Amino acid sequence: MKNIKVGEKYRSRSASQTKRLGEKMAHRILEQGRRKKALVVALTGELGGGKTTFIQGFARGLGVAEKILSPTFVILKRFEVPNPRPSFFYHLDCYRIHEAKEILDLGFKKIISNPGNIAAVEWAYRIKNILPEDTVGVHFEIKGKEERIIRIKWPNKKK
Repeated sequence: MKNIKVGEKYRSRSASQTKRLGEKMAHRILEQGRRKKALVVALTGELGGGKTTFIQGFARGLGVAEKILSPTFVILKRFEVPNPRPSFFYHLDCYRIHEAKEILDLGFKKIISNPGNIAAVEWAYRIKNILPEDTVGVHFEIKGKEERIIRIKWPNKKK
């Protein structure tokens, strides 16, 4: 798979390709260095579209050692990102969220205010009204049993 570009779409033909794309995106984010606030990645698409698979690769790219599973029933999981500086990766699953207030009650505002944090939000459209303006969007479209079209939209960036 080629380097990640702004507004580009990617065709993945397997779970391993989807994971590799997530890993490359994480590497790009780490290369950008320190931010003024947390980076939020909003993942959207159909059930079975590859969101959790992508996040597994993304977390590996951040250096997270733990196994990544969808936090559908616990809604939020936190993992330590060891390098290049200590920080945290938050994996949120909003599938069971009915109102954005539910995520706010879990400390979402505090999470996204810390510049050392990175948060990936599955089913992000359910809390779209509280996502930061500079959220990175990743959309998954199912094209076949294993094939996916993945679109990454970097905010406020030119091609």
